[in-house]
Amino acid sequence: MTSVPRLVIAAPSSGSGKTTVATGLMAAFTGSGLAVSPHKVGPDYIDPGYHALATGRPGRNLDAFLCGPDLVAPLFLHGVAGTDLAVVEGVMGLYDGAAGQGELASTAHVAKLLRAPVVLVVDASSQSRSVAALVHGFASWDPEVRLAGVILNKVGSDRHEALLREALDESGVPVLGALRRAEQVATPSRHLGLVPVAERSADAVAAVRAMAAQVREGCDMDALLALARSAPALDAQPWDPAGLFPGVGETPRRGRPVIAVAGGPAFTFSYAEHAELLTAAGAEVVTFDPLRDEALPDHAAGLVIGGGFPEVYAPELSANEPLRKAVAALAESGAPVAAECAGLLYLARELEGRPMCGVLDATARMSERLTLGYREAVAVSDSVLAEVGTRVRGHEFHRTVVEPGAGATPAWGVTRPERRVEGFVHGGVHASYLHVHWAAVPSVARRLVERCAT
Repeated sequence: MTSVPRLVIAAPSSGSGKTTVATGLMAAFTGSGLAVSPHKVGPDYIDPGYHALATGRPGRNLDAFLCGPDLVAPLFLHGVAGTDLAVVEGVMGLYDGAAGQGELASTAHVAKLLRAPVVLVVDASSQSRSVAALVHGFASWDPEVRLAGVILNKVGSDRHEALLREALDESGVPVLGALRRAEQVATPSRHLGLVPVAERSADAVAAVRAMAAQVREGCDMDALLALARSAPALDAQPWDPAGLFPGVGETPRRGRPVIAVAGGPAFTFSYAEHAELLTAAGAEVVTFDPLRDEALPDHAAGLVIGGGFPEVYAPELSANEPLRKAVAALAESGAPVAAECAGLLYLARELEGRPMCGVLDATARMSERLTLGYREAVAVSDSVLAEVGTRVRGHEFHRTVVEPGAGATPAWGVTRPERRVEGFVHGGVHASYLHVHWAAVPSVARRLVERCAT
């Protein structure tokens, strides 16, 4: 049994202010001297970047669809090691989960798996007494969800706050904070949501600082900390990547293959556990920035290119011809190359008419249509990541199109929600739009490292 103070920050719907409140709480508690572990429900990559900026620790995802319910508590406990408090930001509305699958992967589902108290952030800008009915409905919908407090967001005035508090006195759910509208905490958005931290630099730092100040001023920090400390112990063991590959840790560093991992502003989408798994499986992980570095890391035996926004940086990526040629040469040598979403675009012949690496005989362009949602898939070809028949759960999130959508040797056969083949397997290259959380299929990391070693 492991006791960890923790809070889940939820909302009735997207756009209520979860990210502002959760990030502000993380930064405010960190500023008070606590070591805070940041977490995000669902597959989102962008919010964890703000969480990491607020706490100085990796933002981690808790996704009961991608990883399965049984891994949620172990992954959480892995992330909270050595910290005083965990703050978990929810996804969408409190009870919104994987489409057509009940509560699966919802904030409520994760809160129950973590036995964590929930604080509901309510956008109160266009209501007064009705807020009590809203909160009562969310508090009573599922008796197993402990909705333990409310933070009122976008409150217009002292009079407005008094009306809201008076109404909520009848609900039995305490008000733990009331935040006024504040432009300085706003974070800019574009076609896939918030602009990532890596692209905003000083502006992101200022926004997080403003969030912390707003939360400190408007919330009962002592009451929130006491609520977090009321969470019961968890009956689970921390996830341990090293324990998945016994004996590998004894490999001398000089015997470990170097795996280059793309980073920088254009490639910000990655789960923290991926690098941890590669290291545990015997690799030396070295990060590089395709916007600035003209060569791959020395002795790179393999390459991982995750998600991000190459479409925003297409001119700069295209202009870095030395690196494009180095990537193409590595792929042509047969070395393992694993690319997800943004990585797929970067390996294409061109993106929005600009030359890319040319590893794949495909072109990529922006689209009017947002592709978003969970997927179930099976490997239909042997590759550096998976053998035929390997089943995975993944997530797609892009507003681009690659033509053709699959190569002569596809990567995945998507089985739900529709049936189709997708992605490319070409020599040592595995490229696909599908984001997969490797903690659910650690064999992917082990297979990739083994191929790099040979």
